[in-house]
Amino acid sequence: MSKRVLLSSLIGVVALGGVAAGGLAMASAATELSVAHSSARYVAPSDGQAGSLTFTADVSDASGVKSLKVVAWPASSKLAPTEAELRHVDKATCESTSDETSRCTYTLKVTKAQAAELAKGTWYVSALATAKDGNTKFLPRAAGFEVTATAH
Repeated sequence: MSKRVLLSSLIGVVALGGVAAGGLAMASAATELSVAHSSARYVAPSDGQAGSLTFTADVSDASGVKSLKVVAWPASSKLAPTEAELRHVDKATCESTSDETSRCTYTLKVTKAQAAELAKGTWYVSALATAKDGNTKFLPRAAGFEVTATAH
């Protein structure tokens, strides 16, 4: 085999390898930070038992999940929490379900006295997901729930 043919073959292998590696990098980059299956549930306190607010979501990113921060707020307040504000709120507990996905749950206990002070009606949960590579995804209204009058 001549040196020219061998050199051409090596260049072709290197070029093909570069295309394949680029394709893998593009496939990896296609999995961006996402938040799915989010839900919120409010249970009012009753008969001496504390109530609760529970927010759950599946967070995924190719690099893995670092955190999910959440805040609940009444629609009647006209608040609009920002991504910057959510950097300073409570974290959900996240447990890995795969290399890329975590199930994150935030639970807040609510006493009867606290429930009596809550605005009645529609509430929203805002969320800020952060991936291990530093990417973030802000959801101003990740889920909603209703707070109704508690029985006395």
